[in-house]
Amino acid sequence: MVKKQVCSFCRNDIEFGRGTMHVMNDGTILVFCSVKCKVAMMEHKKNPRKTKWTKIYGTQ
Repeated sequence: MVKKQVCSFCRNDIEFGRGTMHVMNDGTILVFCSVKCKVAMMEHKKNPRKTKWTKIYGTQ
């Protein structure tokens, strides 16, 4: 059984062989389903709880 990963920004499921991984200097691994998620988190420093198209929008 293939393990599915979850996007670090929008919390959508990522199929095996899809998405990108980003390793931070401290060793933290971030997994993104799309460039849209990567740019929103890394460059624009957006909060996924305040972004309407994410699964965790509006949660505390």
